[in-house]
Amino acid sequence: MIYRCFKDLKISQLAMGTMRLPDSEKSINEEHVQKMVDLAIEKGVNYFDTGYDYHMGKSEVVTGKCLSKYPRDSYYLADKFPGYNLANMSKVSEIFEEQLNRCGVEYFDFYLFHNVCEMNINEYPDPQYGIHEYLMKQKEAGRIKHLGFSAHGEIDVLERFLKAYGADMEFAQIQLNYMDYKFQDAKAKLELLAEYDLPIMVMEPMRGGRLAKLSEGQSERLKALRPDESVAAWAHRFLQSLPQVTTVLTGASSLEQLAENIATFEEEKPLTEKELETLWGIVDELMGENTVPCTACNYCEGHCPIGLDIPRLLALYNEHSFTGGGFIAPFVVQTIPEDKRPDKCIGCGACQLVCPQKIEIWKTMGKFANMLKM
Repeated sequence: MIYRCFKDLKISQLAMGTMRLPDSEKSINEEHVQKMVDLAIEKGVNYFDTGYDYHMGKSEVVTGKCLSKYPRDSYYLADKFPGYNLANMSKVSEIFEEQLNRCGVEYFDFYLFHNVCEMNINEYPDPQYGIHEYLMKQKEAGRIKHLGFSAHGEIDVLERFLKAYGADMEFAQIQLNYMDYKFQDAKAKLELLAEYDLPIMVMEPMRGGRLAKLSEGQSERLKALRPDESVAAWAHRFLQSLPQVTTVLTGASSLEQLAENIATFEEEKPLTEKELETLWGIVDELMGENTVPCTACNYCEGHCPIGLDIPRLLALYNEHSFTGGGFIAPFVVQTIPEDKRPDKCIGCGACQLVCPQKIEIWKTMGKFANMLKM
C-alpha cells in the first residue's frame, strides 16, 4: 500500500468510503462489509470515511461496528457535519454526539464541514448557529483530531469559506478526477487550496463509475499505452500524479471492486506527459457528450431581455446533463433568484443570434427546466 504523510501521520493513499456499501434487501449487508473492512485493513488501508445520512444513517453504525474488532489507534475514522440540509444547522451538538454514539467511538480522527456549496455558504459561517465555534471546542477537547471540509461548490464558494475559516482548516475534500479537472475546473480549486497549504482528500475519483465505462475506442487507446492497466486504474493513476492528494476515497460496493482498487494502490505509477495528453483528448470527447459547447464568451449576456446569467446556466446544464442528474446543479439553481432561473427564459432567441457557437440557447433552457422538474 502506498502511504502519504499528513502532519505526523502516514495515511494510506487509498481510503474506504462507505456511501455505496453493498445492500441486501434495502439494508446494508453487514457480513459483506465486514469482509471488505477486513480486506482493507489486511492490505494496509487505514482511512475510513462515513457520513451522517449515508444509507439512511446506517453507514455510521455498520462502519463503526466493523472497525470495532480492531484497536482504535490502528485506523483513522472520518465523519462529517451534514450542513447540506439546512434544517441541521442549529443541531451541531446534538448531531455530533449522535455520530459518536452511532460509530461507537470517543473521537473522530478527521471531521468535516460537509458539502460546502452555494446552498449553505451563508449559513455555515452564520454565528447564530455556532458550528465553527462548537467544532473548534471539540477539537480542543480531543474529540476531533483534525478539522477540515468537503466542497462541491464553485470556486467562489470555496474562496468565501476559506476567507472565513481557512486558518483553522487542516485539509479539504473535493470531487477530483481527470474529467472534472477540466469540467468542474478542479484544477483551479487545487491551486486555491494550495495557497492555504491544504492536503486533498479525493471523493468521486471515478465520477460515480462513469470513468470505468469509456467507449471501446477510448479504452483501446489507453490499453495501447498501458496494456496491463484497467480503464478504472487510469483514473487512480491520474490522482497518483498529483502531489497534493493525500488519500483517495473508493466508493467500492463489493469485495471485488475493493480488491481491484487496492491492487492499483500497491504501487505508484503516475502518468507520463504522453499519457496525460491522451487522457486530455478523451476528456474533450467526453465533454462533447450530452453537453453544449459554451465557451463563456459572455456575448449573450447583454442581449437577454430578462437578464439571465446564460453562461452560468449553460455550465449547470452541462453538469446536470453529463452526470445524468445528481444534486449539484439543483442545489445551485435553488440559490438563484426565481426570476433568473432557466424556466423563466422567454424564448426570444436574441442570445442565440450573437452566440459564436450557434447554441440553441432557448431550447437548452427549456430542456434544463424540464430536467430540474424530474
